[in-house]
Amino acid sequence: MVLKCPECGKKTVYRDSKTGEYVCRSCHVVVNEDQIDSGKEWRVFQDNANQERVRSGSPMKYVKMNKGLETMIERSGRDLRGNKLSTKSRAQMYRLIKWHKRSSVSNSMERNLSIALTELRRIGSYLNISDSLIETAALLYRKTVEKGLIRGRLIEAVVAAVLYSVCRTYNVPRTLNEMAEASGLTKKEIGRTYRFIVKELDIAVPLTDPSYYISRFVAVLGLSGKVEEKGKEIVKKAIKSGLISGRGPTGVAAAAVYIAALLEGERRTQKEVANVAGVTEVTIRNRYRELKSKLKLKVDA
Repeated sequence: MVLKCPECGKKTVYRDSKTGEYVCRSCHVVVNEDQIDSGKEWRVFQDNANQERVRSGSPMKYVKMNKGLETMIERSGRDLRGNKLSTKSRAQMYRLIKWHKRSSVSNSMERNLSIALTELRRIGSYLNISDSLIETAALLYRKTVEKGLIRGRLIEAVVAAVLYSVCRTYNVPRTLNEMAEASGLTKKEIGRTYRFIVKELDIAVPLTDPSYYISRFVAVLGLSGKVEEKGKEIVKKAIKSGLISGRGPTGVAAAAVYIAALLEGERRTQKEVANVAGVTEVTIRNRYRELKSKLKLKVDA
């Protein structure tokens, strides 16, 4: 924010880091003084010195069992002075660590969270989902636990459903097929759990835009940027014409990529596109015919 000098009216006010004053460069009037310096009051000359001088711990994380606020016993095998512990003392320390971990999971809800959060991190890593989305999914899972929505349902199904809903909410292209592959469950099981959670928690999940999948399909198929642009253009026209209503977004996106590749002379077979998109060749054929007919595209298949 640029401050304006009250004396000369010029926007030449700067902050003097040594005195903490705001001074005008033109008329040298002190506009404001006695400012609080929110920076560090020390200098660091070693790599580990910065960590040693920190006055607070790491921020709270919902993806961790106790939100990152639990006390951990180090397994370094050394005492406070850095000397190695004896074999007997080390065995006692390891026993303490073991019982400390067991005591941190004392009831069924905590055991459920322990399993679910581990599974959430695993699926998120497998599908290359960002930490911020995994954190959001962990918070949403905790809400399902608090409301008793997990009773009678598989933990893995609820985790996959929660993660899928978060991906859809934030427009991250991940399909139910990918969730099913990562979790080892059926697409039907995850879909049923997803619909139940969305209804019970009243989550406003937006309709998936097929264009979000175009970039991924083009990259995996090794197609050019021209094909990507053409595919997004076809999808945009399809949305305006109302052709995506009641149709799977991945099928529409796959058909758009298939058509765009043909138009740009970078032919790919329907089988290749279907394998990448996780849909059947029949689906691509049907969407291809609809897009070609309704949008009046001149394509030579």
